[in-house]
Amino acid sequence: MRKIVAGYFAAASVIAGAPVAGVAQGNAPGLSLELNNLARSEAGCLATFMVKNGFDEKLEKVAFEIVLFNSQGLVERLMVLDFSPLTTGKTRVRQFDLAGADCADISRVLINDAAACEARALPATACLEHLQTTARPKVEFGS
Repeated sequence: MRKIVAGYFAAASVIAGAPVAGVAQGNAPGLSLELNNLARSEAGCLATFMVKNGFDEKLEKVAFEIVLFNSQGLVERLMVLDFSPLTTGKTRVRQFDLAGADCADISRVLINDAAACEARALPATACLEHLQTTARPKVEFGS
């Protein structure tokens, strides 16, 4: 009887908690993206992001389609930001100069889609499905 019960719990844990291939186990998400800062620049607004690859393998290509909303909630612009390549377990800082944008007028940064997500053993949907976002500026950020 003990073997049957142990087998049942082992099978239930496999079904309920089966890991996604290529996703690091533990507390690390597949991919974490932090909007770290929005600062005025000569061209407009410099957006600083911190990104960490928590997958078990290097992301050869990873890019997100980003939408900026102004203070009235209207779409200001849509663009693709490329964070490639991302080594496993490494935190990287990426900066993008948003020409003509006014940092003070940005109310929301939406991750609309993953424009690219390429790794050897990950599905193309993994970057968006296993994405965790945070923001330090008082701006709504995420998908």
